[in-house]
Amino acid sequence: MRRRTPPPPSPLPQRDGIDAMRVRLPAHGPWSTVREHLAERLSRAGAGVVDGMFAAGLFVAADGRAVPADAPYEPGMFVWFHRETPAEVPVPFPLEVVYRDAHIVVADKPHFLATTPRGGHVTETALAKLRRELDLPALGAAHRLDRLTAGLVLFIVRPQERGAYQSLFGDRRVRKEYEAVAPYAPGLALPRTVRSRILKERGILAAREVEGEPNAVTRVELAAHHRAPGGGPELGRYRLVPGTGQTHQLRVHMNSLGVPLLGDPLYPEVTAPVPAGDFRRPLQLLARELGFTDPVTGREHRFRSGRSLGAWTAYEEWAGSQ
Repeated sequence: MRRRTPPPPSPLPQRDGIDAMRVRLPAHGPWSTVREHLAERLSRAGAGVVDGMFAAGLFVAADGRAVPADAPYEPGMFVWFHRETPAEVPVPFPLEVVYRDAHIVVADKPHFLATTPRGGHVTETALAKLRRELDLPALGAAHRLDRLTAGLVLFIVRPQERGAYQSLFGDRRVRKEYEAVAPYAPGLALPRTVRSRILKERGILAAREVEGEPNAVTRVELAAHHRAPGGGPELGRYRLVPGTGQTHQLRVHMNSLGVPLLGDPLYPEVTAPVPAGDFRRPLQLLARELGFTDPVTGREHRFRSGRSLGAWTAYEEWAGSQ
């Protein structure tokens, strides 16, 4: 098998903890200049944006020199640039580091903070923040939590060790435990293990269960239940132990049991998108524990989030934030 030649290192430094974008020109195409290809490829940036970037010398080659707009098209050529980041409302909750050594960083992520840059969330992400605050520009994520989910996330300090840590998740060698708050259903027999086949289609917000061989397994236990103060609803605090890692798996399985998570904008039905900067009524789901044998040091790790779920500890305050 022929090995792919790795791309050259970026000639541009990070900006606000974000790597420069890298584009490799296709082997074949109708373009005669680099500008023609980038104008087509980056057309969603808006009219005149690419030309303005060329004029400002913002596209650079592997040697760090600006690429002129009339540079001849070269198949396989690499070009780097920094994209303009969207205006983002700062997430008003702290991102806490619970452990750090020469190999890993474990962070306790708040609700509403994305794990890694994506879409409209770029600088306001756990990865970008940690790179800046810890001065670790090569830091990478071993896995991701949904933006609406709080709790423990593992990051890798050394790029050459990233595969070893990421394989922990791919090989299901990580012990994960979640906590959730949802309605209490006296007739629901727990504990139980839920198995189903979950399908998440691109462009559709919610995942769904379909017929077929199960690809999602979750252990569901009731840890406690009480009635919210002031004549509020009966609430359950649930312990969720996933055996697999399908998108929205815990949310889908709890909904299928008839106890959808409090604050969930997708299950049982998709509601209006949460506006940017609206940090009210966070999803009541927390990645509470994370445990694994370190593949580099051999050390046994077990971490526990110090966060609490607002609907359980202060339901009136959580429910009244409308």
